[in-house]
Amino acid sequence: MIRKLIVGIFLLVLFVPPVGVQSQSDAEIRKQLEIKLQNVERQMLQQERLVEDTRLERRSLERDINLIEGEIKKAQLGIQARAVAIEQLTDQIGDKEIVLDILQERLGKQQASLADLIRKSALLDEYSLVEVMLSKQNFSEFFTDVATYESIKESLNESLGILHSIRQDTYEQKSSLESKQETEAEMKRIQELQKKEIEAKEKEKEQILTVTKGEEKTYQALLESHQRTAAELRNQLFQLLGGGGNIPLPEAVSLAKYASGVTGVDAALILAILEQETNLGSNLGSCLFSDSHSSKPVMHPDRDEPVFLAIAKVLGFDPYSRTVSCPIIQNGSRVGWGGAMGPSQFIPSTWAIYGGIVNYGNGWEYSQSADAIRRINKSSGPANPFNNQDAFIATALLLRDNGANGTFSGDRLAALRYYAGWGGASNPANAFYGDQVMNRKANMAENIKILGQ
Repeated sequence: MIRKLIVGIFLLVLFVPPVGVQSQSDAEIRKQLEIKLQNVERQMLQQERLVEDTRLERRSLERDINLIEGEIKKAQLGIQARAVAIEQLTDQIGDKEIVLDILQERLGKQQASLADLIRKSALLDEYSLVEVMLSKQNFSEFFTDVATYESIKESLNESLGILHSIRQDTYEQKSSLESKQETEAEMKRIQELQKKEIEAKEKEKEQILTVTKGEEKTYQALLESHQRTAAELRNQLFQLLGGGGNIPLPEAVSLAKYASGVTGVDAALILAILEQETNLGSNLGSCLFSDSHSSKPVMHPDRDEPVFLAIAKVLGFDPYSRTVSCPIIQNGSRVGWGGAMGPSQFIPSTWAIYGGIVNYGNGWEYSQSADAIRRINKSSGPANPFNNQDAFIATALLLRDNGANGTFSGDRLAALRYYAGWGGASNPANAFYGDQVMNRKANMAENIKILGQ
């Protein structure tokens, strides 16, 4: 009877409806979305080539109007691509939620099965084998009970193994779901930023045509009047997040040139990345690390919190009063994680790569020999993500490791990897970041030239 019960329990637990089987209509919808995304991506690549060809032409009213229109078209295609990608992610998120529901059901059944087996095991443990043998009429009954006892013990071990497997699967599915939700929220945030960029470009085009009335001579005079002098640039401030705040542009150029000298990365690219990160980060706002221990967690509890506490310990600051970037909030709920620090906007786990925070198995701690930034600076203290010079060097190191080599394509790719990682750098939906950084780089290079630094 006990054996039949055990077999019944395991059959109940292990029989789960197949996960991931899609109806034909779902498969067709996904295929259509994939084709639609491929078409938009193809148009984006064509538009990108047109924009780059236009950029190489001699500067004129016609050229600049065409360039603005090309950038608007490219941004619009980027919005289309992300809209399709968001639709795909929403579909995938729905699948993950279904899988999680099934896993939760399996987990509940397995826990009930395990509890029943534990009760039976405890009941049998109350009797010794001698007592069982003496209570039986013959040896046949005795050996049957012994076999039943061993079967329950074996089933108990199997149940524990299955329970562990389900819990691991549930954890992985939850992590995957969270990652997709974070990507979806980031894409929606970028959509809004690109819509604002299109509005600004449309306004710029309208102003140029209004002022010049379509005349080339008037446009050239307008360009000349907009040329800034070295004196004006010396008084200009360069915005930084989480470090020393706004600093004079010449000081920022000096920091970038120092970082360039020790890493080989173009100073204009370093400044462009920091300016871009400040622009994106300012849209998220700043949060206190102490919020991580409230109802609104900020940092990833496993990946980043322990590293951040190790950084705080070695640098001697109060982690709970330190501001970091906020997570994305979507429909009033946190999606993904914040915790980016200082001007470079590195999350703690990324800073650890260059700042000497290591884990040899006993928790995160500081290692001077692993501190690449300190070694470059030849400084007496640990690298600090909230220090401007250290942040400039960290940015340059990551760009160098991402393939920045001074060429347009190499620096653009390094910028994309800085933002989206190596896996997301080739995704046309992220092209806006590389384009914006390269535009900023061109402007920064011109400013550096005017300053004569």
